[in-house]
Amino acid sequence: MLIRIAGTVSESIVDGPGIRYTIFTQGCPHHCEGCHNPETHDFSGGRLADTDKIYNHIAENPLLKGVTFSGGEPFCQPAPLYNLAKRIKANTKLDIMAYTGFTFEQLVEKSKTDEDVKNLLSVVDILVDGKFILAQRSLELHFKGSRNQRIIDCKKSLETGNVVIKEL
Repeated sequence: MLIRIAGTVSESIVDGPGIRYTIFTQGCPHHCEGCHNPETHDFSGGRLADTDKIYNHIAENPLLKGVTFSGGEPFCQPAPLYNLAKRIKANTKLDIMAYTGFTFEQLVEKSKTDEDVKNLLSVVDILVDGKFILAQRSLELHFKGSRNQRIIDCKKSLETGNVVIKEL
């Protein structure tokens, strides 16, 4: 399956806990002021990549703790990311983390009418939600850029119907 990406980082320590493979999706509707990846906003930018090839790169690295979907906006391409995450979950012990400019509540609402969003949410372990707000930016925050963003235990939140904050 093809996905439009801005790029990947094969061993990141800033995109979640542990050593992570990070996929930067291409295309974002949020256009947050001060975004650190503004080159990912254009939905026709970046390049097409094969999720099978991405999976093979991930599977080859025994040092990885997880895979992070960043952006751009990952939930604008939920089908190929779900396909990739499902394969990762079936064949490895890696966790899945996703950054989104949407709130968890917005994604749950979207998932009621968009099966692909529902599927992707179902395989995400850690979700960092909310737009980046430049006025709330802090370099002291771990794995998020502004104070309004939340690090969420996605599975527990979906089970309970309430946001469950995850301490990292």
